[in-house]
Amino acid sequence: MCKSVSLPAGGVVRELVAGALREDVGGGDLSAGLVDARARAVATLFCREGRAVLCGRAWFEEAFRQVDAAVEVRWLRQDGDTLAAGDAVCRIAGRARALLTAERVAINLLQTLSATATVARRYVEAAAGAGARITDTRKTVPGLRVAQKYAAAVGGARNHRIGLFDQVLIKENHIAAVGGIAEALRRAREVANESRIEIEVENLTQLREALTAGATRIMLDNFGVDALREAVAVTAGRAELEASGNITLDDVREIAQTGVDLISIGALTKHIQAVDFSLRFDVGDVDAGGDADVTGDGDTANANAADVTDDEDVPATATTTAAP
Repeated sequence: MCKSVSLPAGGVVRELVAGALREDVGGGDLSAGLVDARARAVATLFCREGRAVLCGRAWFEEAFRQVDAAVEVRWLRQDGDTLAAGDAVCRIAGRARALLTAERVAINLLQTLSATATVARRYVEAAAGAGARITDTRKTVPGLRVAQKYAAAVGGARNHRIGLFDQVLIKENHIAAVGGIAEALRRAREVANESRIEIEVENLTQLREALTAGATRIMLDNFGVDALREAVAVTAGRAELEASGNITLDDVREIAQTGVDLISIGALTKHIQAVDFSLRFDVGDVDAGGDADVTGDGDTANANAADVTDDEDVPATATTTAAP
């Protein structure tokens, strides 16, 4: 079984958000200074595209709370919900300056984690019923490892190893450095303690070597469909098999039907396009020092709202070339 990541501990969320706010706010939000310091406002967050999977509520809320702990957020959707274009996602009330200052960081995190969950959901649905489980990899955006692992799980994928510390994965360069598959597995058993050991192979000859050396989990790197079927036959249940390497939505189902146990896909966390969210202040609900009501119907706010997003600040896609 692959590990699953629950909602990360509050300290993990706080640390990521604090760093993002330091990067964005620096010595102070000059633009927010245009607004009266006493002014309070209500805003509604909308999703602007369909078939998006919501993820990242904890990070989104934390951004507003770190700027002003008195900000109120009322969620209308849950992490894991599929959103339609135009759906109201949450209502936010508090000091107008705080809402303006935290907005970009909050949406950046929400759009990235929702993108990860959305891609994961599409792969899981494409392979549904074929017998193989979809897993993520370590190819995450730097600094977002735990957050994106959580998002992949929200999308329905399983989590592979979190980092270098919780599983031994013997790759081609490890094998080359120590002189062979059998020796790599022998050394891995000496250092793994109770951690799982997995070895990567690139052809059927290496697969047979790994099986002879007692491997119990084997990654089949860049095997074609026919080679995967043959690998499953050769293994005959002696080891758990993981297909990996350049797998797309177009071929994931066919690969799942070969009989492999797992399919690891870097695209879940690196080939993502940010989900489009828009935070809009409710016209008429900005006042100097009064109480802002977060309980209104967000779906009705769209008709008379002022768009305060700043979409040009963030690229549409986020990618990384980190090692698996």
